[in-house]
Formats: sequence, C-alpha cells, structure tokens
Amino acid sequence: MKKIDFKDLILFESEDYLVINKLPYLSTLDDRHEAQNILDLAKQYIPDAQVCHRLDKETSGCLVIAKNPEAYRNIAIQFEDRKVNKVYHAVVEGIHEYKEVMVDKKIHANNKGIAKLTKDGKPAQTIFNTIKTYYAHSLIECKPITGRLHQIRIHLAYLRSPICGDETYGGKPVYLSALKRRFNLKKGTDELPIMQRVSLHAYSIGFKGTKEERIEVVAPYPKDFDVLIKQLEKNA
Repeated sequence: MKKIDFKDLILFESEDYLVINKLPYLSTLDDRHEAQNILDLAKQYIPDAQVCHRLDKETSGCLVIAKNPEAYRNIAIQFEDRKVNKVYHAVVEGIHEYKEVMVDKKIHANNKGIAKLTKDGKPAQTIFNTIKTYYAHSLIECKPITGRLHQIRIHLAYLRSPICGDETYGGKPVYLSALKRRFNLKKGTDELPIMQRVSLHAYSIGFKGTKEERIEVVAPYPKDFDVLIKQLEKNA
C-alpha cells in the first residue's frame, strides 16, 4: 500500500476528537504484516491519539480517534452504555425487504478470528433496514447495538442474505459478467470481482462530545464500493 497522508482521511476534527474515513485494507491497530496502520498514523498527527473502536481490516468508513485521555473516557462510557449510534451499509445477495428487522443471536469468536452463532456466546443485536433493491442484490442499512467480532456479517448470513464478497460467511463476489449481458473478457485473462473485499462500509457514527455537544459524521463510499453500487444501479 502506498504511503498514506493521514490528513486526507479526516472527516471531522475538534479539540477532542478526529473522525476519519478508514481506507479498506488498512489495519486499525498494529499489524505485523503491514508497514502502516491507523494508530501509528494518528500518533504521528497527535501524539496522545487513541483509537476508540475497531473496524475489520477490509472494512472502510467512520472511525473515531480521541486526542486526549478525557475524550477517550467520554466515548468509552458511551460505547459501554450502547449510546454510540453506528450505521453500516452492506451490499448483500438476493432481494430482501427489511424494515427494522432485529437479529438477536449470541456470538462466540474463536481464537482464529471466526465468529459463530451459539447459545453460549456473548449477546449480540443488530437492526436491519433495506435502503434499495436491485436485480439480484440489496443495499442494507445495518445498525449494530452491540459490537461483537463480525457481528453484522454473521447476522446477515443468519438472515440468508450474506454480504457480497464475504466468503467466510457464505457470500460470493460480484462479477461484472453476471450483471452485464454483453460482457467480453479479453482472452487469456481472469475476471476479477467488482469489489475484491467484503462489501461493508461504516457509513456514519454519532456520539456526544465532552461538552455534551452532538457529533454526527458521515463517510462517503470509497471508490470500490461506489463502483459496485453504480453497476448495480445500471442493471437494476
């Protein structure tokens, strides 16, 4: 990955917080396999920076960073009390009409970073709403109430609407050849999926600042997610 200018990622900045639009394939915390991660980049910008929550490496979108210990404590309490409003957008397989559909299924994450639904897991709730349906896919708004590993991904798989590209939980990649009738691939080349990752984006986040002010931030879609949506629109 090319060198990232951290300032280019900033969507919102106050004296206490930064909210960035995390790039896909960039780890939130230290990653032995990557030269860059969000925490290191943030600390170069603000030495006392602390990441307030995590996004999967493949997931793009809103990520909150505290600039000082008081700001970190303030939002940590809100996360604990489930008062941080997080909204994700996901492209899923199939046509689904969800209206305030809640999945309340416990999740257990094993030491390999794979989540399973199990009676003995930790409580997990997500609310789903359909934003738009296409020919054979749907754009879904996902509102996690809890914050378990892969929660949205496994809850959508439970609803039989796996996220496109999420092969861990049964989702298949989307190819242009499946959407376009007259699609010609050059001889001797392999077709790549429109999105080469899980089609999940942390669209918005809302919380209270240290002075009780309301902070609401929306993250624009990254290029690959935007291209996928536009292709689905063309073939709706």
